[in-house]
Amino acid sequence: MTDTKPLNIWIVSGEESGDQLGAKLMRALKARLGAERLRFGGVGGHAMEAEGQKSLFPLEDIAVMGIVAVIARLPTVLNRIRLTADAVVAANPDILIIIDSPDFTHRVAKAVRKRAPHIPVVDYVSPSVWAWRPGRAAKMRAYVDHLLALLPFEPDAHKRLGGPPTTYVGHPLIERVKEFRPVEGERDSSKDGPVNLLVLPGSRRSEVSRLLDTFGEALKLLQQRSARTFEVTIPAVPHLVHAIREGTASWSVKPRIVEGEAAKWQAFRSADAALAASGTVTLELGLSGIPMVVAYKVSWIEALILRPLIKAQSIVLTNLVLGENAIPEFIQEDCTPETLAAAVMPLLSDTPERHAQEAALQRLDELMRIGDEMPSERAARIVDEVLEEGRSAFRG
Repeated sequence: MTDTKPLNIWIVSGEESGDQLGAKLMRALKARLGAERLRFGGVGGHAMEAEGQKSLFPLEDIAVMGIVAVIARLPTVLNRIRLTADAVVAANPDILIIIDSPDFTHRVAKAVRKRAPHIPVVDYVSPSVWAWRPGRAAKMRAYVDHLLALLPFEPDAHKRLGGPPTTYVGHPLIERVKEFRPVEGERDSSKDGPVNLLVLPGSRRSEVSRLLDTFGEALKLLQQRSARTFEVTIPAVPHLVHAIREGTASWSVKPRIVEGEAAKWQAFRSADAALAASGTVTLELGLSGIPMVVAYKVSWIEALILRPLIKAQSIVLTNLVLGENAIPEFIQEDCTPETLAAAVMPLLSDTPERHAQEAALQRLDELMRIGDEMPSERAARIVDEVLEEGRSAFRG
């Protein structure tokens, strides 16, 4: 883009992960278009604030997960949707970028499109239309001009479901893979001595409360049955360290609890296997080449509502990218100490099950490759192209 007119870019995110994505996108846009030309507004957290955005309100106002939690905070969330849409329309930006958190950001985009249809809208992170509520894809065409997808199968999914134009820009983990992938000598599962087992019970309090006891009992069974000793490491997010320490105090296998990203990635580089809650961490483990078993539990009311709606072949991101259920997963009533221990056991030694997972995980790099660009750079390029299309239409 060669136009020198200042650009007013509004970015609306709804939780911490979106704040991190937004900050990287802001840096990439400044590098591409010139920081002096850009003005940012919208909703974000500390990372986006550090890049020059003043958020309309704290992310904590809307960063809620789970049906029960959303219902409890519904008046606040609805107020923030109205406030944000009003602010976007009043600011009349050159573009609106919404990031993840569709229950919040998509409602903002719909309201803006209705009142200010000339403002182009880019959605960064696809809702899980391939997993549940596939009808959302076609409905998005009314208020999303371009979708930036993090997973390589999502453009085809939106094309099949009648969604908006979609470009795979790459997952942000691609930019950081060297931090958590081992170099020679850091990981050797054939060595004598204890197996390094990662345990990842989730990054939300509800996940930890539902999984921690089950994980502890599974480790107890492994300790009783395995011919090899193993050492357990739990990387903990800061706000859950105390809960994890309390919850593991009675475990027969005493874990090493580490804090901070550097310690987490170091644990990844030396880990031989993992027992993990479903989530982005399964993609982190997959890209690091760590064989794993995945588990998940939700409240009974969430299970009652969601089970009939879920259409995906798997809840594990790594399986979805691979296109096969290479990673064993255990959900709700199937998530028991016995089933988890039985599935983890063959991953602790040189077995066909371990070799099969390792072979599958080696395919991830090629499937997620995007070329020479970094994901944030590719996302910035698409945003620039949408901006230019909007300006060309205005000049025409």
